Amino acid sequence: MNYAFKRLVIDTATPYLYLSLIIDDIEVGSIYQEGDHNHSVTIIPLMNELLMDNKLELKQLDQIIVGIGPGSYTGVRIGVSIAKMIGYLNKVQVMTVSSLLLLASSSEQQKIIPYIDARRGNAFMSLIEQQNNQLTIIKEDVLMNAAEFIDSAGNDAVVIEKGKPNIVKILSSDVLCPVENIHDLVPNYLQITEAERHLRSS
Repeated sequence: MNYAFKRLVIDTATPYLYLSLIIDDIEVGSIYQEGDHNHSVTIIPLMNELLMDNKLELKQLDQIIVGIGPGSYTGVRIGVSIAKMIGYLNKVQVMTVSSLLLLASSSEQQKIIPYIDARRGNAFMSLIEQQNNQLTIIKEDVLMNAAEFIDSAGNDAVVIEKGKPNIVKILSSDVLCPVENIHDLVPNYLQITEAERHLRSS
């Protein structure tokens, strides 16, 4: 009997919590639900539910794929912290992926601007091209004025603000990065924190 390769996907960078369980490149279960700033409360019970439904334990996983942002400062930190904990305690390989790419994978458009609001007219965005269900990064993740970025991307680019990721597209695209040292895994915030702003201005 052939061995089944088991992956757990975690993304908490947006208002939507996304968890997915993939066995041999097939998504066998997933959770995609809008939160109320409560990903830290719901993620562990939902993750346990997803694993139990498929009769798996964390130690049986072969790989964790985690969205490292950009996005909500607190949200990104939750997902990355849990991925680090699972990877370290269970000796599971961790791979990272842009949370914007995960968002882009939900769309069928050819040119996609995944968009996460950062307030005051700014947003976390990138420009993604899609062909034959494969995603290619045209412009890397940025935090900038939304209107300027969208204007620079061209009229044929479609803005996507929400949508359940299509993890099969992610797996078939060359977009995952391995974490060599679990202790070095950090979120991609793309912005300084409020505390740092106060420190710099004081």
